Amino acid sequence: MLKQHLQQKLLQKLSPQQIQFIKLLQVPTVALDTRVKEELEENPALEDPSLMTADEPKGEYDDLNDGPEDYESSSEDNSMDEFNVDDYLQDDSANDYSTNYNNGDDDEEKKETPIAIESTFFESLQEQLDLIPLSDQDFIIGKQIIGSLDDDGYLRRPLSSMIDDLAFSQNVMVEEEDVLEMLRLIQSFDPPGIGARDLKECLLIQLKRKDTNNPIIVKAMNVVENYLDEFTRKHYDKLEKSLNLDSEELKEVVNEILRLNPKPGDANQVTTKQMQIIPDFHISNNDGVLILTLNSKNAPELKVSRSYQEMFEHYDKASAKDKKLKEAVQFVKQKLDSAKWFIDAIKQRQQTLLKTMNAIMHYQYEYFLTADERKMRPMILKDIADKIDMDISTVSRVANSKYVQTEFGTFLLKSFFSEAIQTENGEEVSNKEVKKILEDCIGNEDKRKPLADEKLTDILKERGYNIARRTVAKYREQMNIPVARLRKEL
Repeated sequence: MLKQHLQQKLLQKLSPQQIQFIKLLQVPTVALDTRVKEELEENPALEDPSLMTADEPKGEYDDLNDGPEDYESSSEDNSMDEFNVDDYLQDDSANDYSTNYNNGDDDEEKKETPIAIESTFFESLQEQLDLIPLSDQDFIIGKQIIGSLDDDGYLRRPLSSMIDDLAFSQNVMVEEEDVLEMLRLIQSFDPPGIGARDLKECLLIQLKRKDTNNPIIVKAMNVVENYLDEFTRKHYDKLEKSLNLDSEELKEVVNEILRLNPKPGDANQVTTKQMQIIPDFHISNNDGVLILTLNSKNAPELKVSRSYQEMFEHYDKASAKDKKLKEAVQFVKQKLDSAKWFIDAIKQRQQTLLKTMNAIMHYQYEYFLTADERKMRPMILKDIADKIDMDISTVSRVANSKYVQTEFGTFLLKSFFSEAIQTENGEEVSNKEVKKILEDCIGNEDKRKPLADEKLTDILKERGYNIARRTVAKYREQMNIPVARLRKEL
């Protein structure tokens, strides 16, 4: 049986322009240039004056008071007679919108960064292999071993798998002893420890290349060979008893092992995988007054194409409006709309970034003046969202992907947000203040008797911070500080 009934639903639907703004807001400065270039390639009605030749006409695009969310249905309107050509024609004397945001001296940003020319880790090994007179078969095996190494210099691929690879891909039939012989040769290459199949072998290779007549080296080799687990767990008392060593001898042995490189491949590895960080903001301290500027890379000089505007002028004067002309003008209108929306989204992005960062700067004013983490106030996303009258999700998008450069370093905005902790006298402080105290306590501890989490908890309670031991352990782990046993030194 069918029934009819009325139902009301409250739906929130984002316009294409709002979606475009949200996506642009998340883009960091380092990727904004690429995003703008993509839009310039896709939309011929959008131009960058900095890329134009001197002979090209330079029209301008007026500032619009409305944001991109105010353009709701122009691209969906199929009525050709409702076009308002004046909406697309601008006065050439109007100032370009981006000049309002080119604040700050960005000469440093324009300097080219020199690139060091150096061999990669694998190229260095290949060059060493090329210098050794080898048979064709041994040379192929050597290349196969080098190509099978991980970035940290270890050979984790089984020898049997390499033998199969040589048979199928190189048509070279070899025995396991042939591969082992070439592996031993490559293990003699620099850096020491290369080609090892595990940590023990890596450390032993390095120790064997030292003075094996030195008794400390001999004892270090014994520790690595037979007591590596006790050494990594810092069970020094067990090592003293097992090896019959006094504390001074054990200290020399331990220091000798600690000087070895557990990841020899990293020594010459070119760090091309590191992401370049370009700060979105700059904060400078001018005699106790903080000055905030937006990176000029966030303000590309974009404008609507003059040639596309002239198409509308031509359409406005044309008497005959045939179907083909209407289709052409519809295409031009869509491109002009898209160009205007993109420029407005860029402008709104700039305004939102400045508004958000300005609120964060004033909220954490004492911290930005002193660089003292103990001056950092508890701050959550809602605090900033309420100050700038924006949604929490908007503040989150800014905080999670933008960086600010200060006189004491470059930081992700997210790092300035922290939870509140209440002291015994009822004052609310940032958990970053507690972390700083923990870091200082651990940094000044006696490394022969490092402070356990229970002792750290007691120290904090003495200072008025009533925090549970598990919270201390959580903060310690967040700062990548190991437990007391692993911080122990001789």
